[in-house]
Amino acid sequence: MGCLLDALTRGYDVLGLGAAADGDEVFRDLVLARIIEPASKLDSLRVLDEAGVAAASYRTVQRRLPRYATEAFRQQLSAACAAHARLGPASLVLYDVSTLYFETDAGDGFREPGFSKERRLEPQITIGLLTAQDGFPLMVSAFEGNKAETKTMLPVIKAFMAAHRLPDVTVVADAGMISEANQKAIEAAGLSLILGMKIPDVPYQVEQWRRDHPDQEIPDGHVFTQPWPAGPSSSRRDQVIYYQYRADRARRTLRGIDEQVAKAAKAVAGLAPVKRNRFIRLDGAAKSINRELEAKARTLAGLKGYVTNLAACPDGTPVTADFVIGSYHELWRIEKSFRMSKHDLQARPIYHHLRDSIEAHLTIVFAALAVSRWIEHQTGWSIRRFVKTARRYRTIQIQAGTHTITAADPLPPDLRAALDEIHGRSAAH
Repeated sequence: MGCLLDALTRGYDVLGLGAAADGDEVFRDLVLARIIEPASKLDSLRVLDEAGVAAASYRTVQRRLPRYATEAFRQQLSAACAAHARLGPASLVLYDVSTLYFETDAGDGFREPGFSKERRLEPQITIGLLTAQDGFPLMVSAFEGNKAETKTMLPVIKAFMAAHRLPDVTVVADAGMISEANQKAIEAAGLSLILGMKIPDVPYQVEQWRRDHPDQEIPDGHVFTQPWPAGPSSSRRDQVIYYQYRADRARRTLRGIDEQVAKAAKAVAGLAPVKRNRFIRLDGAAKSINRELEAKARTLAGLKGYVTNLAACPDGTPVTADFVIGSYHELWRIEKSFRMSKHDLQARPIYHHLRDSIEAHLTIVFAALAVSRWIEHQTGWSIRRFVKTARRYRTIQIQAGTHTITAADPLPPDLRAALDEIHGRSAAH
C-alpha cells in the first residue's frame, strides 16, 4: 500500500496542510485513514496498521481531538486551502448546506431535529460548506440542526473574509438559500453576488416578447435582461436580472404539472386522498382544481432567474449573461463535494456525541475532502477508484542480516501514469 500512502501524503503536503497543522502527525494519519477507509477513530488505527503506518495510541488520539475542534486550528487549515485556491478580492466562491443526522432520540441544543432533505426525524446538525469555483473546499462550519439554512451563509462568509482579509468575494448560491431578508443582509455586508432566484410572476420582458411574437415558442436558450437599478435612498448596488428559457426545462416542468393536476383531479373527484398538492383549492369542505395557478405555472415553465450585483467580471471585462448563468451552474461542483464527504468519506459522525468531538471530526473530513479533490484534479480519477486501485499494490521490506531488501508489486500503466501526475513526474517521462 506504499504507493497509495505516498500519493495521499504528497497531496497533504502540496496543499500545505502539514504546515497548517504544525506538523501534527496524528492529524495527518487520521486524514489519510479517512480517505483509505472511513471508520471510527478507534478503527482508524487498524486501517493505519494495515497500511504500514506506526499510528499513535487511541488515548493519544483522544487527547488530540479537542485541538482539532478549535477555531484557530481550523482557520489555519482554511488558510492553507485558500492559498492553494489562490483567492483574490474578485474570486467566486460557492456556498451550500447539508445536514448530518444522529442515531439518538433527544436533542442537546446542538443536535436538534429540524428540516431534513432526507425527511428524517432524528436530531441533526446543519453543515455549511464554502468552496472555490471548482468545488475545492475552503471552509466548513457546523450549526444547530434547527437553524434555518438561510441564516448560515452570512456568518460563514464574513468569518472567511475576515480571516483572510478579503475586501470582497462574489458569492454564488442557489435560490433556496436566499430569503429576501438574507439577500438584503448580504448586500449590506458589501458582498458581490450571483444568485438563482424564484420567479413569482411572469416578467414584463417575457410578456412583451410573447405579445410581439404571438403563436411562437421562445427560442431555446433565449435570455431576457432586466436592469434593476437601486433607488436614490437604497443602500444596495445596481442589479441585473437575467431570465433564461430552456426547452428541456420547460418539458420537464410541464410533465410535472400534468402529473400534479391529474392527482388533484383524482382528489377532487374523491378517488384519492387529499395530500399536499398546490393545484387543489380548498374552500371549507369544497375541493376544486386551481386553474388560475395551473395557467400561471404553465406560463412560467422553462424560465429561471439569475440576479447579480456585479459591476464587472473578475478579469475586469463587462458582465454578461453567459458569465452569470455559467457561474451559477458551477454549483454542481459543491454538490459533488458534499456527496464525496457524505459517501466516499462517510462524514456522518455517528460515533460522536459532544460538540467538540463532532467539530474535530468535521475538521478531519474537511482536510480529507481537500486531499481527495486534489487527487481527483491531478489524476482525472474519482477518489474511490484511485484508493481501490492503489490499495492493492504493496511495498514490502525484508530484512536479511544487515541488508534491507525492498520488494514491490508491479504497477499497471494507468496507475503508474496517475502516480506520475501526482508526484509531478509526467514532464520527465
